[in-house]
Amino acid sequence: MAEPIRIERHTAVWEIILDRPKANAIDSATSRALGQAFIAFRDEPAARVAILTGGGDKFFSAGWDLKAAAASGSEGDYGPGGFAGLTELFDLHKPVIAAVNGLAVGGGFELALACDLIVAAEGAEFFLPEATIGVIPDAGGILRLPRRLPHTIAMEMMLTGKRLSVGDALRFGLINQIAAPGDLMAEARAVAGRIVAAAPLSTIAIKAVVAATQGLSIQDSYALMRSGTIPAYERMKKSDDYFEGARAFAEKRAPVWSGR
Repeated sequence: MAEPIRIERHTAVWEIILDRPKANAIDSATSRALGQAFIAFRDEPAARVAILTGGGDKFFSAGWDLKAAAASGSEGDYGPGGFAGLTELFDLHKPVIAAVNGLAVGGGFELALACDLIVAAEGAEFFLPEATIGVIPDAGGILRLPRRLPHTIAMEMMLTGKRLSVGDALRFGLINQIAAPGDLMAEARAVAGRIVAAAPLSTIAIKAVVAATQGLSIQDSYALMRSGTIPAYERMKKSDDYFEGARAFAEKRAPVWSGR
């Protein structure tokens, strides 16, 4: 049987492909494999950005493998990083782009919500059917979706299973852009390239500060950011790269980031 997860490493950009026909559903073994992939990405110094996508062109992911769950009589062991290896991997401060190639259903949608940016193919849809099968979207959907969409839209999606088209997802700011057929990965790679062009310690610090201050007031967020307790922010401020941008501007050249 083929491995459900493939990783294509291109030095700074890793492409993580969930390829488990027919619907890229996630069972315990697949969840653990995704966790191992994201931890390897986190721990590789040369890796800057990950692009997560699904195999095929119909499903990004159908979410939790209900047949496997019914057969085992339990949810199973999600492994490190929680469901799908990313939804609770809170110490991953490198950007992850979801390249949504088709339907993002239930846990598949929750996996996309755990990413930092979303590029979606025309015809993709997002929905959370959990309430219609007797559960709730507790792999992050119930927590993240109301922060990303208007409250009434998020509640309708969760309470009724209503589908969200890519057009509406873009209109509500849930996704970054829509890709034409056949252009999804090219568009995602272009976004990744723009991130790679930025200072590496800055991109890590941005994600770390956003995560640490989410839910706090502006005043409390300032206090936390200035407290010296966000390591990625402190590392950036003490780095050689902290002044490289200013030097490059003064010298009329492109900055050369060292990541130190």
